Amino acid sequence: MAFKAVGIIPARWGSTRFPGKPLHPIAGKPLLQHVWERCQRARDLDSVIVATEDMRIAEAAFGWGAEVSLTSSKNQSGTDRAAEVASNASKFSHVINVQGDEPLVDPKLIDRLVAALRADRGLRMITAAHPFDDPADVASPHQVKVVVDAKSDALYFSRSPIPFVRETGTRATYLRHQGIYGYSRDLLLQFVRWKPSPLERAESLEQLRALENAVRIHVLVTKTGSPGIDTPEEAAALERILRRRPRKEHRR
Repeated sequence: MAFKAVGIIPARWGSTRFPGKPLHPIAGKPLLQHVWERCQRARDLDSVIVATEDMRIAEAAFGWGAEVSLTSSKNQSGTDRAAEVASNASKFSHVINVQGDEPLVDPKLIDRLVAALRADRGLRMITAAHPFDDPADVASPHQVKVVVDAKSDALYFSRSPIPFVRETGTRATYLRHQGIYGYSRDLLLQFVRWKPSPLERAESLEQLRALENAVRIHVLVTKTGSPGIDTPEEAAALERILRRRPRKEHRR
């Protein structure tokens, strides 16, 4: 079939640490709107859809002009939510799953993911990573690490620092995984039918399910990444950053 890519932004209201996070205002706009606007600036997406089970999010997104798909409240993850939308969108061959809490996601990164999938139709899954800005973050279990092979395909993802540096003085590059994925639509629909795998359950990392089912995951290694927003304090910090920037940078 013809190559067509849809960007899907899963968004849910119920967050343990930050209820109502998608609609939390940052620099005059809901967090989710920042994400949607960034996706709209990606040149290679044929459509952008907000996927949510909550009418408050849906009505707000309709208000700023987004296409919205109401999904089941039974979905366990954003991937399940994206797959539900994809199952009813057969005109698209590929899906870019963009996290709804990354308001600074780079439109150029989205386009790079799409371009890689278009160039290699045998590639079924892709993601991104970048070197850690702060070495202290490597030890945090909240920051996911990935190691790649010589072709930049993922070998493993972990909450632990990987690779383990055994000898003092040996240097290693630690890569922070970015929460953005590209899939062939067929793989995404297959992925959510697989049961959670042993490594996935151990690390609480969904992408390990793909590796344990022999799926090749290509990793685009970028120079920098975009921060996710997990707490009100992080949202406040981002607001201070955005308010210091010229308005033209907000639109870039």
